[in-house]
Amino acid sequence: MPNSDKPTACLALADGMLFYGKGFGATGETVAELCFNTAMTGYQEIMTDPSYAGQVVTFTFPHIGNVGVTPEDDEAAEPVAAGMVVKWDPTEPSNWRAAGHLVQWLEKNGRIGIGGIDTRRLTRAIRQQGAPHVALAHDPEGNFDIAALVAKARAWSGLVGLDLAKDVTCAQSYRWDETRWAWPDGYGKREGEGFRVVAIDYGAKRNILRCLASAGCDVTVLPATATAEEVLAHNPEGVFLSNGPGDPAATGEYAVPMIKDVLSRDLPVFGICLGHQMLALAVGARTIKMNHGHHGANHPVKDMETGKVEITSMNHGFAVDAQTLPKGVKETHVSLFDGSNCGIRLEGRPVFSVQHHPEASPGPQDSFYLFERFAQAMRDRRAA
Repeated sequence: MPNSDKPTACLALADGMLFYGKGFGATGETVAELCFNTAMTGYQEIMTDPSYAGQVVTFTFPHIGNVGVTPEDDEAAEPVAAGMVVKWDPTEPSNWRAAGHLVQWLEKNGRIGIGGIDTRRLTRAIRQQGAPHVALAHDPEGNFDIAALVAKARAWSGLVGLDLAKDVTCAQSYRWDETRWAWPDGYGKREGEGFRVVAIDYGAKRNILRCLASAGCDVTVLPATATAEEVLAHNPEGVFLSNGPGDPAATGEYAVPMIKDVLSRDLPVFGICLGHQMLALAVGARTIKMNHGHHGANHPVKDMETGKVEITSMNHGFAVDAQTLPKGVKETHVSLFDGSNCGIRLEGRPVFSVQHHPEASPGPQDSFYLFERFAQAMRDRRAA
């Protein structure tokens, strides 16, 4: 039997800082970048968001696990985040939608969790020092080779220069017609003729595709490596660029040439998160690595054209450098936390993108207009 007096999990930072706690979920080790997320709900969506590939997530909200898990809330087929760090051990589910327990769900999907951590102290370390490289280990017997864990954290290459979109993208194209969840029926199904949209999957969240379908789009999803010829072969009325993980400059090596070719066809284009960064790179801007990124569901973003402030969901460790936006590209949204770029549009053209996640409903509907704007651009093109 495991010794209950010994910690069963250890989080080792590359600088040698150690956090001991109680392990749950899968056993073993994982190495990744450590970030923190300030959302009070949606831990399952966060763990299954492909944008979190290569990251261990520290949840600043202590009640993680209290609503259980349900397949309806998965943003991908399985968890993508490397692991999770929480203050309190997950409790028994207390929600009518719960179909399972977080601990068993993590164990089944090979993801490690650690509880009993001073998440405030850890979050301060991330904010002050930048997102660190870490090794997270769970051993029911509580036996850890600390020197080896620290060494693995220090040896990890990090996210800069890393193309992770190719690891989380779909293997082949598929159609999507499921619409947004609504009480009491759950998810719906789009019917009738829709706007022909090709969505490039850099790590697309399912709810983004649902929002597109709800806006009247007939969505065909293509892998991240799709060429312009493959995109245009579907005769799209609009092209969507999805969210995703990793360094945008690395993914841009193959994505930017495709996007440039699509832009030359004067089609409506809409990008979210990594898709926003891909569009910015395609028009000549640059991206930069942030100190600790933006991860949470309470981020205020200002629409510079209307003056409206939206409460948004964010998840990104890289940002578009607004100082490098070329002439003819307008900055449309900025973060009210740090002034970083959160949106662009091409002047006089139906091409725009945002850094935040309008589908995640933190406002809860502050940013849904973006999907309608995309649909309207295709509607106007049909009428022209």
